[in-house]
Amino acid sequence: MAKSPETEHPIVAYGWGARDTSGVFSPLKFSRRATGENDVQFKVLYCGVCHSDLHMAKNEWGLSHYPIVPGHEIVGEVTEVGAKVKKVNVGDKVGVGCLVGSCRDCGQCKSDLENYCPKQVQTYSWVYTDGTITYGGYSNLMVADEHFIIRWPDNFPLDIGAPLLCAGVTTYSPLRHFGLDKPGISVGIVGLGGLGHVAVKFAKAFGTKVTVISTSLSKKKEAIENFGADEFLVSRDPEQMQAAAGTLDGILDTVSAVHPIMPLINLLKPNGKLILVGAPEKPLELPVFPLITGRKTISGSAIGGIKETQEMIDFAAKHNILPDVEMIPIDYLNTAMDRLAKSDVKYRFVIDIEKSLKPE
Repeated sequence: MAKSPETEHPIVAYGWGARDTSGVFSPLKFSRRATGENDVQFKVLYCGVCHSDLHMAKNEWGLSHYPIVPGHEIVGEVTEVGAKVKKVNVGDKVGVGCLVGSCRDCGQCKSDLENYCPKQVQTYSWVYTDGTITYGGYSNLMVADEHFIIRWPDNFPLDIGAPLLCAGVTTYSPLRHFGLDKPGISVGIVGLGGLGHVAVKFAKAFGTKVTVISTSLSKKKEAIENFGADEFLVSRDPEQMQAAAGTLDGILDTVSAVHPIMPLINLLKPNGKLILVGAPEKPLELPVFPLITGRKTISGSAIGGIKETQEMIDFAAKHNILPDVEMIPIDYLNTAMDRLAKSDVKYRFVIDIEKSLKPE
């Protein structure tokens, strides 16, 4: 007979979770494994709220295990380390992003691309190597293998910086991998939400010329004045889009709603790249002819490996790149999810776990 989440491990834990596809959150008791010889245990101080947490809470991708405790933008302070841990010490500030496990042996893992390992273990609602389900950062403590721990830079804010562990690496990685990090090249960012506004900040730090592409003219002032974008296109304005045709070396599309991609392909120069990092629930329509005639590419990208996530955090600290966040107590979570579904947040929610999460 399977043990309950509360008793399957020796360490008592508590957080907020959803128990079914309603996605409604409430206090939940569960348990964490004992700190193994390669493990790091840490007290969770803050946890970002990602749009994927909303999808997973409602099982919109068909991957969820209930009860589900989301959260993969987790930062805190180390309270215990295993005997073989060398990466961090008790008292250090650390983070955990979207991954807590991988096979460590395949070609992807050996290339520091654990995010593409076929046996990857995601931070929550995934089956861990011991057969139990993983629980995320909407909780009081975490236990993770040191390989998947991110060292937090000194004097870099934990609270505001937490969303970088997903939103940051999700945008940093494709900009680097696809060569959209070279000074002077022209990069488009589609969508100015949780991912998009961070993408603009990284692209500007790389020295590129940044064009924000949005359905909403109301975001123009903020894109240019607050985030430093060079140009702004309203994607619903055919004249604007036509005037900008063939001007971009690459486009990072952060939009998670279904939307036409033909107008975006037309913005690319020959050999241009359209990289998708948003995850619409339904398939997009793929126009082939403009790809052939311009030797253009459409690609996808998912988060980043652990080495690259560390590199991203260090780069962000050096260049003072931080997301714009709204701090919330954990009992505001259901309201926050409702607002997130309506894109009513500028631009990421972060839960103040330390101050607001109490044992029931």
